[in-house]
Amino acid sequence: MRKLFLLVVIVMATITASAQEGIYLGGGISLWRNNDVDKTSFSITPDVGYNLSEKWAVGVELAYAHNGVEPKINGNAFALAPYARYSFYENKIVRLFLDMGFGFSTYKEKHAESVNGFEIGVKPGLAVKLNDNFSFITKVGFAGYRDDYYRNMNGNGFGVALDGENISIGIEYEF
Repeated sequence: MRKLFLLVVIVMATITASAQEGIYLGGGISLWRNNDVDKTSFSITPDVGYNLSEKWAVGVELAYAHNGVEPKINGNAFALAPYARYSFYENKIVRLFLDMGFGFSTYKEKHAESVNGFEIGVKPGLAVKLNDNFSFITKVGFAGYRDDYYRNMNGNGFGVALDGENISIGIEYEF
């Protein structure tokens, strides 16, 4: 999985170096500390995409997540999630979109077997244009199927989730 992650980083760097109009970079980070159980969690989720037209874009999200309960349990997850984005409403400032795609993840806790998972579904989103290049991005919810995916390690199932665990906030830069 590390080789795959390194390959994707190299591809992203190559795309960025030869950036043309229509390419965007984005992503988000999260950090959570639970003092009651001495648990620290964080994630880094960069993504890169290309605008095919005013309505359609394709992209891929990478993810690294860490969960740690000191001093015993530490877990790390990696994920790769390609998607197609359909923008169904846009004015000068706000854009509403749907990210439709699938993701593959692997999660490993210290002294335990790794768990591979996947998801397939739709994530509705909102982009607020801050200037010509930067936008504030949020994705709220998930509708689809998950099987041991790193964001929901409770097994498998399908449905609609609109809880706090399925909200992401980030920034996007368009070349």
